[in-house]
Amino acid sequence: MSLEVEKTGRTVEEAKNAAIEALGISADLVDFVEVVEPTKGFLGLIGGKPAKVKAVVRELDPVDKAEKFLSDIFAAMHLEVSIEKSECEDGTIFNLIGDNLGILIGKHGQTLDSLQYLSNLAANHGMSDNKVRIIIDIENYRSRREDTLRRLAVRLADKVRRTGERVVLEPMNRHERKIIHMALQDNYRVATYSAGDEPYRKVVIELKRGGRRDSHERRDREVDN
Repeated sequence: MSLEVEKTGRTVEEAKNAAIEALGISADLVDFVEVVEPTKGFLGLIGGKPAKVKAVVRELDPVDKAEKFLSDIFAAMHLEVSIEKSECEDGTIFNLIGDNLGILIGKHGQTLDSLQYLSNLAANHGMSDNKVRIIIDIENYRSRREDTLRRLAVRLADKVRRTGERVVLEPMNRHERKIIHMALQDNYRVATYSAGDEPYRKVVIELKRGGRRDSHERRDREVDN
């Protein structure tokens, strides 16, 4: 793709549209560094000149690169998706809003994680310092998933305590494994660790050495923290 182009037209607007089309990108990513108004010739017939513009592709910051990357994907998929951006201590959150976006989440958020990974590659392409982190969410899916994982951790820890048998969870990404570990880090009866190789690495919950089984403990005290 060319980084700059000069175009003419009967009007400035026509010249600008021709430049945008030639560059093949969205109008909001183009800067017009030179604009020449059309001139009329003698008696409006002789010596007139058309409008002329010089357009350059705006240099994007990393967050804008990620947003453009996602917008191009959504356009190719014929999905109408709006992106709401906000900042958090871990990076920039892109919350995707639209109808029927389950296809972008996938099983246990696997598609969403892939979009996030690729968006971070696009954002930080060519950068060695000051890299940014893009977090992609869809209608607060990630917070709901985290709540589900915490509840799962508590329930399985209780099962391990009662039966004395270890439990091996399904493969999870690093972030989700961390949620399980953090949820049970203060539980003095069970221990957690990760086993296996990526992308099939799993969390294991087992009774701590010296822990005891107690199947008669009241249910309203499922896990002592």
